[in-house]
Amino acid sequence: YYTSIAGSCNFETQDQDWTTICELTQDPSDDFDWNLGNSAVVGKTGPDADHTPGKGKHFLYVNSSVQKEGSRARIITTKLFPASLGICRVRFWFWMFPSRQTGILKVHTVEEHGMDILMWSSSRNEENKW
Repeated sequence: YYTSIAGSCNFETQDQDWTTICELTQDPSDDFDWNLGNSAVVGKTGPDADHTPGKGKHFLYVNSSVQKEGSRARIITTKLFPASLGICRVRFWFWMFPSRQTGILKVHTVEEHGMDILMWSSSRNEENKW
């Protein structure tokens, strides 16, 4: 489901393609893809519910346990957001199962000349929560 706020999505797409609804796309140059799932799909290595209990149950996930070190799964926005001071904000919820195969979750922006800028990263979420 998509809201009127650009880039806002809760992944409750009711059999529609989440990439279209959420204005996101899989990066064709990465090594593996993000998947739409729920607790039944990810099992014991994932959360029991999404970050909005009672309202929905879907989220994006990657299974890093079957990947080689250095492999990347990347999604990107399909629309560019104009530069702003204090207007454009990125907000998301994440849950990382702590294991040896857990990688690093990173958020990048790309400036107008194409330079990739790391804005945030995390390699662990010590608690079993979003």
